[in-house]
Amino acid sequence: MNKKELESIIPHRNSMLLIDEATKTGEKTCEGKKYITGSEWFLDGHFPGNPVVPGVILCEMMAQASSVIIAEVSAKSIPFFAGIEKAKFKQKVLPGDTLEIKCELIKNRSVFYFVEGKGYVNGKLAVSAEFSFALIPKDKVEGMKQE
Repeated sequence: MNKKELESIIPHRNSMLLIDEATKTGEKTCEGKKYITGSEWFLDGHFPGNPVVPGVILCEMMAQASSVIIAEVSAKSIPFFAGIEKAKFKQKVLPGDTLEIKCELIKNRSVFYFVEGKGYVNGKLAVSAEFSFALIPKDKVEGMKQE
């Protein structure tokens, strides 16, 4: 899926849609990519003269990519981040890098989904984390534009 297609399954728009593409690779797996150009808003000030993608942004990228795993069951819901655990940052992600994301659905309980995500640069692990999110029906999300 490209950015336009991703907009059909997650509510992120403009500068908060952080991934460039994502593909469901199996029933419980997906891959995604983000091409770091150096002009991203999150690099402005992190850090002056030495831009590094912030860890929380790397986690958000993995979470956004994972949305394609549950796209079919979330058609009438919005996935909300519920937690991040075991986040580890192994190497810096810099302008010019391509972050290659691999995610796997570990389990789900009712509206809660648990995913393990990993991000690689040049084949080397840069970030990993386990995170959870909840699917909230669109009609229950106050102020959310209905489509």
